[in-house]
Amino acid sequence: MRIEPTAPSCAVVIFGATGDLTRRKLLPALYRLTQQRLVPNEFVILGSGRQTLSDDEFRELMKNAIAEFGSDDALDEATWQSFAQHLFYLGGDFNDPALYPQLKSKLETLDAEFDTQSNRIFYLATAPEFFGPIAKQLGAAGISKPVRPSGKPAAKTKAWTRIIVEKPFGHDLASAQTLNKTLASVFDESQIYRIDHYLGKETVQNLLVFRFANSIFEPLWNRQYIDHVQITNAETIGVEGRGAYYEKAGALRDMIQNHVFQVTSLIAMEPPASLSANGVRDEKIKAMQSVRPLAADQIAEFVVRGQYGPGTVLGDTVPGYSQEPGVAPDSGTETFAALKLYLDDWRWSGVPFYLRSGKRLQKHVTEIAIQFKEVPQRLFTNADSPLQPNVLVIRIQPNEGISLRFAAKLPGQAMRIRSVNMDFRYGSSFGGKPPEAYERLLLDCMLGDSTLYARRDMVERGWEIVTPILEAWKNPPPDFPNYEAGSWGPQAAFELIERDGREWRKL
Repeated sequence: MRIEPTAPSCAVVIFGATGDLTRRKLLPALYRLTQQRLVPNEFVILGSGRQTLSDDEFRELMKNAIAEFGSDDALDEATWQSFAQHLFYLGGDFNDPALYPQLKSKLETLDAEFDTQSNRIFYLATAPEFFGPIAKQLGAAGISKPVRPSGKPAAKTKAWTRIIVEKPFGHDLASAQTLNKTLASVFDESQIYRIDHYLGKETVQNLLVFRFANSIFEPLWNRQYIDHVQITNAETIGVEGRGAYYEKAGALRDMIQNHVFQVTSLIAMEPPASLSANGVRDEKIKAMQSVRPLAADQIAEFVVRGQYGPGTVLGDTVPGYSQEPGVAPDSGTETFAALKLYLDDWRWSGVPFYLRSGKRLQKHVTEIAIQFKEVPQRLFTNADSPLQPNVLVIRIQPNEGISLRFAAKLPGQAMRIRSVNMDFRYGSSFGGKPPEAYERLLLDCMLGDSTLYARRDMVERGWEIVTPILEAWKNPPPDFPNYEAGSWGPQAAFELIERDGREWRKL
């Protein structure tokens, strides 16, 4: 286990350095790592974007971003002045081959000035259409492979080069395979870090510890004791000005195929032989390979889609999806998706996994609920409050924590039973706020730890599962919008689980 790891010397190149992702997440995360002294002084950030900016103009833009999007006490002048000296900028068109020799020359200059040992990370914080072209140009310019630092004996250097790719990793199976082939033509798989920020969340990381460091749960983690699994990702927000992007994505592509499937794999995987990156990822892909494929005539039975109409969310009146900026008035894009999946392996055979994700729902919450089977014989009866099954709830956001529901006797002479919760909360147990996901993931990449990054086979397997659904959904449904903003989704989603004699958890 790592204890307060410090990153090695390196240069981080951010393509799309003036975009929202960089301003909201990447620069605040890198700044916070600097505050915590988790990056060395031999460290540099080179931003690249289509805007023409001087180094000082870029620094001022990033200072404003940290002030706006960092934590309340993030920006202190002394730390900022030191951090700013490591910030540089190079403007250009990502499709222009002339940019990349300039980039190479700039990196060589910064390597010499900051002694970064020629270690480099290229972060693609751009629109997806630039992923392939940037990777190809990096290869053509000769900066996609590790280089020996100038003047250093080859035997004494271990320079490395890595590339971080933001989601979406394609928009269907064919495009994901094409992107992966393009990346593989330039970079080795060990150099490619496909980032899914959900995997950097503290509670998601804790799933491995919870399952495999506690002997009281793992023996029960199977079809003999578990009735079903629910995974809910609910957002109160709409498309937040990203209507044009969301029209091409939808809930199935945007959330289910990556975030929700990653969480599913951690719940369903077998114990790994080791906690090495491939040890963990090998077991995750085995779990997802066991997902039962859905035939075209099963889609309507196992999958539900929805789109929100006007409604009230947290006391505010909000428009329907089709009235959002950038959205077609007759849009057939889903803002809600619910699936029932079966994993055909020894551990989970016959146990349904119910997954749902949606926008403009009643609450902002992401959680995993493991419902155990009912006791085989009802020794205790309570007409006023029927005995409830045991449920283990892992809350990913907000109020990260774990809760176990079990039965207990009420005080008094009568045998009266009530369900009670045993709760663990990160905030109250450990104090302080967990680090942001991007802090952990960026540091992991610098350290060469790809455990929390998606591997090629995992990405493609996710698309294999959802592509038949996307094919069946080519024609928009006649009933959109079919749920009111501020509700818990379309009625068909409730029927999906109620047909099996179960119900969604009341959150």
